[in-house]
Amino acid sequence: MDSAGKIGHPTMTTDVSEAGELCLEPLVTCKLCLCEHSLDKMTTLQECSCIFCTACLKQYMQLAIREGCGSPITCPDMVCLNHGILQEAEIACLVPVDQFQLYQRLKFEREVHLDPCRTWCPAADCQTMCHVELIDSGQAVPVECPACHLKFCSSCKEVWHPEHLCQENQPIVIPTEQGALTRTDTEAPIKQCPVCRIYIERNEGCAQMMCRNCKHTFCWYCLQNLDNDIFLRHYDRGPCRNKLGHSRASVMWNRTQVVGILVGLGIIALVTSPLLLVASPCIICCVCKSCRGKKKKHAPPTT
Repeated sequence: MDSAGKIGHPTMTTDVSEAGELCLEPLVTCKLCLCEHSLDKMTTLQECSCIFCTACLKQYMQLAIREGCGSPITCPDMVCLNHGILQEAEIACLVPVDQFQLYQRLKFEREVHLDPCRTWCPAADCQTMCHVELIDSGQAVPVECPACHLKFCSSCKEVWHPEHLCQENQPIVIPTEQGALTRTDTEAPIKQCPVCRIYIERNEGCAQMMCRNCKHTFCWYCLQNLDNDIFLRHYDRGPCRNKLGHSRASVMWNRTQVVGILVGLGIIALVTSPLLLVASPCIICCVCKSCRGKKKKHAPPTT
């Protein structure tokens, strides 16, 4: 023990209370940097109660704001059971003011994109939010901007065209060095996400796409939802048959791995369940003995 009243310990720090007693302060491991910090350097998330060091959490939030396009910032722990989402008050306390204002702007723009009753004026020098009066048939309707009074289509955002279909429902004309090349919509290199309507470009890779903005998984050719299709059986039949972009052998190997993981988890759960039931009394006794030992160690001496 040195003159300051502190002792070396790998997982504990020491402090002296007003009564002159030696107090031990536990160190907590951050799940991001895997370093141990005292509690005053840690931050606990309100929604899921996960705890991280404040420095790592600040870097994580700034990166999520720059790359998240206004999406909710989730808990950094990939195995968080509560799937916590950071509140705006938490974000405002941990990021600079300009970063928080950027997050609020991107979040509002994302909310407008996801709201079928709101849209942006397509004029480059306007960008005013406009309200859309939807009809039961789901067809495109004219929308008039309250600022510049431009009348445009609610679906394709072009000037209102009551006598013909939207351009997105017609063959796409792609300019090339040899001239204009007309291609069908399924072969277009740029499409919109079926959920959030963000434009996505596909230049290579397989046909299973995940939107970076809303995390929705879909088929590139027919835009069908693939969120729950873990075996990718969508590409076994129909117009998208064998159009995934991988060989049949690699697809079957991927399915075998998924089945193996599920079976392995089931076997582990089946084997460990009775063992945990048998060992639970011993575990409870060990925990109780440990707690009693700590209480006796920190109990003040009797006179």
